[in-house]
Amino acid sequence: MLHGKIAVVYGAGGAIGGAVARAFARAGARVHLAGRTLKTLDEVADDIRAAGGTAETAVVDALDEAAVDAFADDVAERGGGIDISMNVIGVQDVQKPLTEITAAEFLRPIEIATRTQFLTTRAAVRHMIPRRSGVILLFGGGGPQTVPGIGGFKVALDAMESMRRQWACEAGPYGVRVVTLVTGGVPASMTADEPLRERIAASIAETSLLGRGATLEDVGGVAAFAASDLARTMTSATLNISCGAIVDH
Repeated sequence: MLHGKIAVVYGAGGAIGGAVARAFARAGARVHLAGRTLKTLDEVADDIRAAGGTAETAVVDALDEAAVDAFADDVAERGGGIDISMNVIGVQDVQKPLTEITAAEFLRPIEIATRTQFLTTRAAVRHMIPRRSGVILLFGGGGPQTVPGIGGFKVALDAMESMRRQWACEAGPYGVRVVTLVTGGVPASMTADEPLRERIAASIAETSLLGRGATLEDVGGVAAFAASDLARTMTSATLNISCGAIVDH
């Protein structure tokens, strides 16, 4: 589906970023893995190469404007452009009610999410516009549902959805699509200890319509589809892969 495409994945050393990068590579893309930790990036790249794919790694702080721009410029110059960009870096949250957190704690996830998504999207779109094609994939968002005690985390996800709509509006005339993947939680990606992870997975399964949560393979597969020409009519849209845990209204 992605043969010959140039794909950039920020946060590619993490569980979800790695799954997406592997899926892009399996579909034929040349993948550039960006993140803060070279060791984890290299592990994903080694997996991709062992499977016959093409991957390069770069240490990039996705909150650093100059670093993001320089990285995107380098990828585009060496490869002839950027076809796909996806940012899956983690967004911090505070496990406290809103009445018990500081303004700084409330704003932290919002500032991280909006800053990094803006920087990485802008860097890619600047190279997509002259070619009049490209796909930006966001990860997060969600429906109107939320839960208590997560600080500004849900507000951050909603802000990303607003950014998706704005980017789709401004980049659409140049053939650039912007799509969000919504999962409602991926148990295999969680770093909690095993008992807690099992409880979270059970909670997700209980609230979903299919009795389970999305797997890493699910996320990678849908990301590859969304980035391909098979989804060329989709923009300013969300792909709900929450197994029914998030119900659209």
